[in-house]
Amino acid sequence: MKSTNSQFPITNSQFPITNSQFPITNSQFPIANSQLPSRHVPISIPQLPVNLKTMPNKSKYRKLLSTFGSYLLLTILALLFVAPIAFMIVGSFKPDNSVLAEAGTIKAFLPTEVSWQNYRDVFARTNFGLFFFNSVLTTAIIVIAGLVVNSLAGYALARLRWRGRDWLLLMVLALMIIPFEAIAVPLFFQMTMLGLRNTYIVQILPFIGNAFSVYLFYTFFIALPKELEEAARVDGASTIRIFWEIIVPVSKPVFASVAILNFLSQWGAFLWPLMVTIDETVRPLPVAIASFQALPPLQWGDIMAFGVMMVAPVLVVFIMFQKWFVQGVAATGNKG
Repeated sequence: MKSTNSQFPITNSQFPITNSQFPITNSQFPIANSQLPSRHVPISIPQLPVNLKTMPNKSKYRKLLSTFGSYLLLTILALLFVAPIAFMIVGSFKPDNSVLAEAGTIKAFLPTEVSWQNYRDVFARTNFGLFFFNSVLTTAIIVIAGLVVNSLAGYALARLRWRGRDWLLLMVLALMIIPFEAIAVPLFFQMTMLGLRNTYIVQILPFIGNAFSVYLFYTFFIALPKELEEAARVDGASTIRIFWEIIVPVSKPVFASVAILNFLSQWGAFLWPLMVTIDETVRPLPVAIASFQALPPLQWGDIMAFGVMMVAPVLVVFIMFQKWFVQGVAATGNKG
């Protein structure tokens, strides 16, 4: 059967199709320049010559200037803090007349004369060994016992659920803003009534529990993942075992931070030992150096030597635990 176009007359008027009904963009049908007819000439856009190497990098110079300014400021602040310690160390090796004569010059920081006589005078004029032992004993007990007591209190407030926990936490926060001077006199009368004056116990017992230390432990423990404890509880571990075997090993930074802060505060404590000590048998170094300054004759070289031997343990402890201290402060600040 032969079909012709006349049997199916279809005109454009029967199927009106406009371009608006089927919008087609060039992005949907990309055509390369090589496929275009020869009559389509590609248009090239001229590029301006740019030399990136000669362009001034203002952000780079600004960053270098900011870094230089930061290091300069930190260096100045470091010198301001180190200058008194350097003056004390250098002055401890000089005769007494040189310490005062060179105090206002640059020679005060230069070892013009080196002698160990000032250190020999300290041991000859005072019982420095006993004072040093008293400070080491009281400070060590306060720091070690404080780590145990305050960490357990912080763990109980952060990880355990019991009635009155929120109220006790508020009391801990309130104790942080009360200065020790406000309770020193009532505490003194209480210790005197108990017959603990002029003993090691009266210098140790009131400072084992510390509200600030409890809060530092609390802020660190509350941010630890609960999965650590849940897995141990499934295995049948008790709360104390979870604390000592799981929580403590991962909390070394906060333990180091609390230990250093307590050590610094107790090693330099002056008001309370002055109130509760009577003789040299239990007197710590801060009270001893105050008494040493009043001994005639006044020798500034000897006082400098006494101060160096008193500050040296603090510097040694801080240098040894500096890494843990920085990590603990950063972690506590971020998590708290």
